[in-house]
Amino acid sequence: MNGKVRTRIAPSPTGFAHMGNARTALFNYLFAKKEGGEFILRIEDTDKERSKKEYEQDILDNFRWLGLKWDEGIEKGGPYEPYRQSERTELYKKYLTKLLEEGRAYWCFCTAEELEAQRAHQISLGEAPRYKGICRNLSRQEQEKRLAAGERGVIRFILEPKGIAFQDLIRGEIKFDTTLLGDAVIAKDLETPLYNFTVVVDDFEMQITHVIRGEEHIANTPRQILIQQALALPGVQYAHLPLLLGEDRTKLSKRHGDNSIRKFREQGYLPEAVVNFLALLGWNPGDEREIFSMEQLIKEFSLERIQKGGAIFNLQRLDWINGLYIRQMPLEELTEICKPYLPEHPMDLEKKKKIVALYQERLKKLSEIAELADFFFKDALEYPRELLYWKEATTEQTKEMLGKIHELIGGVGESDWTKENLEKILMPEAEKLQNRGYMLWPLRVALSGKKASPGPFEIAEILGKEQTLQRIKQAITISKV
Repeated sequence: MNGKVRTRIAPSPTGFAHMGNARTALFNYLFAKKEGGEFILRIEDTDKERSKKEYEQDILDNFRWLGLKWDEGIEKGGPYEPYRQSERTELYKKYLTKLLEEGRAYWCFCTAEELEAQRAHQISLGEAPRYKGICRNLSRQEQEKRLAAGERGVIRFILEPKGIAFQDLIRGEIKFDTTLLGDAVIAKDLETPLYNFTVVVDDFEMQITHVIRGEEHIANTPRQILIQQALALPGVQYAHLPLLLGEDRTKLSKRHGDNSIRKFREQGYLPEAVVNFLALLGWNPGDEREIFSMEQLIKEFSLERIQKGGAIFNLQRLDWINGLYIRQMPLEELTEICKPYLPEHPMDLEKKKKIVALYQERLKKLSEIAELADFFFKDALEYPRELLYWKEATTEQTKEMLGKIHELIGGVGESDWTKENLEKILMPEAEKLQNRGYMLWPLRVALSGKKASPGPFEIAEILGKEQTLQRIKQAITISKV
């Protein structure tokens, strides 16, 4: 292999890309860039029944959205193409044939029923279930004869009983006893190789130097090392990332909700915030810092600072980080990316900017603005009459207060209709009351129809004079129904 660091992300297009895929991709990307190396994206689509083009496209779109720029791979090309496993069948066939010819693999004709009976018997004896090697002693001629007769078989790799040890860059030395493993199925036939085989061939052919992946793959590593050795291929360096855990500290899965990248994207999480959040799932910079740009992450990243224990996927933390990025965004840019979440309305851009500005400090994700600001886009509001009443205020008191507000601001000219002027008119009157809530509460509800909203003066300025007075009139009618 060459001296340059080369990492890869190799997702299977059997579902939408999820946050686990994204974190693994990010760590591979950061390590490669920190070391001045290359990051490769290949697609492991040997599962022909479950692989779909829409899932592959989803992976590409969302990795791009996150800012993960692969140096080689799907759509980008490169010296080791094709980067889609379904297009590399002839290459795998060459290596499979080599193992068969050298007696390192064999055709197995055991039926599913025979294998299940063998498994049940071993369990009844208290043994770990594994393939007993029934077909291992078939001669090459016998194997060919049975294949020619139309018997269906799979290709098994001979796992010699021995100790295997490898140095994990995160966990240190890991040892396995392969006597506990049976001969492994590495292909359904010469046209259909399986994961543990194809990954070894591809990592060699693509000159991968470091395999950074989730700890659920640790059990695959001894099989892959033995296949490397049987094919006389150089090894790679392994680093197994900690599991992602739900807040109940069990492995993150579908029962914790939809963790697809596209769901978070649709909800209005920013790519910079998602990257920042994912980087801190299992890695830390060695100090209290929590906010990092991609450039800072590349500079700071190291495998030595990745923890061994599981990393908790804390949605509240993601919300906090995302809210921070939203608050730091220029208003024009934020308004533009909020547009898809706002109702279709012929409102001018300046008004929309004012609405977004009202919520910039409180948004945790962009989609929240749809519900928070919906009242700005409605011709008439619906809300329970009781919502208008401040504490012990009666129907008559509320109606009179709304009438007084209408009278006080009805004469304000369009050019003077600003938050500051409205405040100057109404606040002195509100201060005269036992509690200014008697005036400001029904006004805010009349304008927003909500229990919680921005202040009434900010709302009135955006609504404009005509719509503000119209909503106050509507509130007067509702208050006495």
